[in-house]
Amino acid sequence: MLSKYGGSMLSHVKLASNRERPRLAIIAHDGKKADLVAFATFNRSRLQEYDIVATGATGDLLRDKVGLDVERVTAGPHGGDVQIASRVVEGDIDAVLFMVDPLDKHPHDPDIQTLLRICNVCNIPLATNIATADVLISSPLLLEFRAAAS
Repeated sequence: MLSKYGGSMLSHVKLASNRERPRLAIIAHDGKKADLVAFATFNRSRLQEYDIVATGATGDLLRDKVGLDVERVTAGPHGGDVQIASRVVEGDIDAVLFMVDPLDKHPHDPDIQTLLRICNVCNIPLATNIATADVLISSPLLLEFRAAAS
């Protein structure tokens, strides 16, 4: 898909070509975990099209409550957000769903801001709420670009 500025809208998105399926990172703050489980349950078949990486308890919930295969990294406050950011930089993550609770304080806010900034620097699709997550996983672009990169 071409943007109005010429060239592909996702020309700077790095896709690791050694994978068949796009890799999706999923993170949810405690106040948004129930919303994420409802979202993931409703979208289970679509999410099964992705390799999923998730932080701590979010990964446990996606595996135990939703029945998804999940690669689990450390909990966000213990460095999981930074682990995901590092994988974004390495080109190992194709999109991020980060269900942010904007009404709560987070002691690891610098790590959260790092991940958000890295997604923007690396031009990685980033959803921070359920509405945007719906649009992101409904887009055929991630699957189409994955096929083109293979």
